Amino acid sequence: MTRESSDVILERMMALHPKIIDLTLDRMWRCLNAVGDPHLRIPPTVHVAGTNGKGSTQAMIRAGLEAAGQRVHAYTSPHLARFHERIRVAGEIIKEDRLSAYLDEVYESNDGGSITYFEITTVAAFLAFAREAADWTLLEVGLGGRHDATNVIDRPALTIVTKIDLDHQQFLGETIPEIAYQKAGIIKQGVPVVIGPQHDAALEVIEREALRFSAPQLTHGQHWHVGEENGRLIFQDESGLLDLPLPNLRGAHQIGNAGMAIAALRHLGFDEVACEGAVTNAYWPARMQRLRSGPLIDRAGNAEV
Repeated sequence: MTRESSDVILERMMALHPKIIDLTLDRMWRCLNAVGDPHLRIPPTVHVAGTNGKGSTQAMIRAGLEAAGQRVHAYTSPHLARFHERIRVAGEIIKEDRLSAYLDEVYESNDGGSITYFEITTVAAFLAFAREAADWTLLEVGLGGRHDATNVIDRPALTIVTKIDLDHQQFLGETIPEIAYQKAGIIKQGVPVVIGPQHDAALEVIEREALRFSAPQLTHGQHWHVGEENGRLIFQDESGLLDLPLPNLRGAHQIGNAGMAIAALRHLGFDEVACEGAVTNAYWPARMQRLRSGPLIDRAGNAEV
């Protein structure tokens, strides 16, 4: 029998829950259990939450790990062109036949139970990560953190909270402290947390949550510093100073994102080779990306696109 395409299976999954967003973890636990709890068998995890910079920071960490010869699973959302982009298995965007097989397995195991699209596809990603060998898993939160479908890993290797701002207020709260509380929900007992540049109101909440869970803090401006000097990226922490090229991802905001990625890599025990790979090899399309060919360029004349 010919297997259905992933697009067809994904369309069927949309009908399993009437709401696109419904923040709770109960359905995740049930569905994960139905497929054998794959989240318990994935490689060591770095979990990233925040409002701004999650994707770029994760892309830089992945580039750094791969520069050090590591095999990396990565889960991101949303996708740019195809759903497959959300799931990288050992460095490669998941192949159609594997994606269809994992989606189908999760869909059948769920047995028609109420579950959101993001939840059931996240379970499929965990299944892929558990079945394929790698050294690390990088997880980007979909929405919030505390009740996000990715927040089922009891003991990640590291958590990261990128800059928090007003974000999905109808789900996360009206104020920055309320939103920070939701994002800081990924912080786990005794697990170090890298804290990026923050508004004071957000930082207060994140630090409080870190103290509550005895999570060692690696905080921008306290435990590490990053900036641009003479066209170079300068990073400093208790292990010393790094003088690196500027990030190849464009925009001044990428300096802070690079700092979080380097702080994470240094904590995980990686050297300057990985840190330089993070800033020079990262690829995150459609975010301040310079276009060089295509119909938009043809119409732009001499303008930069």
